[in-house]
Amino acid sequence: MNILLVDDHTVVRQGLRRLLLGACGGAIFEAATGVEALAVCKEQSPEIVLLDLKLPGLSGLELIRRLLSENSPVAIIVLSMHSEPLYVVRALKLGARGYLSKSVSADELVTAISRVAAGGLYVERELTKHPALSGVDYEDPMPELSNREIETLRLLGEGKTVAEVAKAMDITPKTVSNVCSAMKAKLGVRRTNDLIRLSQELKIS
Repeated sequence: MNILLVDDHTVVRQGLRRLLLGACGGAIFEAATGVEALAVCKEQSPEIVLLDLKLPGLSGLELIRRLLSENSPVAIIVLSMHSEPLYVVRALKLGARGYLSKSVSADELVTAISRVAAGGLYVERELTKHPALSGVDYEDPMPELSNREIETLRLLGEGKTVAEVAKAMDITPKTVSNVCSAMKAKLGVRRTNDLIRLSQELKIS
């Protein structure tokens, strides 16, 4: 099978190329950006796209949307440093057929590619242990956020401190901290910095 590797780090692509040439056969194409990936897909029509979510310019999530909106038969597998359930769910909801963290073993990566190439769905075993991903019918945790939580997330994404969020929303800093704790539990993250990153990368508005 022909595979397209999409990652802005050359060393990552080279490592994956060496692994997959021996394990999967077929041609291996590379792209460092989402724009490059769209061009390669149009020209080479790979069966599998293995992509990172954090890309310069066009994000990985937007790339999934663009690739599949063009009615391409390509099967997309995300290979990302992000292991939070929110990213997994968003990618799968957009149409990705697999999701793996970059800490996955080489054997499991090859297994995932084989499973997806055969028409299946594959999520890394370690990720499925999270309560939010315990079933096949993954639910997006974003709709579970209240209006207050979404507004807090938006303000954090704009770079405001807890005190500034409290002032903007006319609530106490302790209330903001409690709201953040509730969001962390719902979104499967541990730190306030993770909430800020999620807000910015998912363009919460």
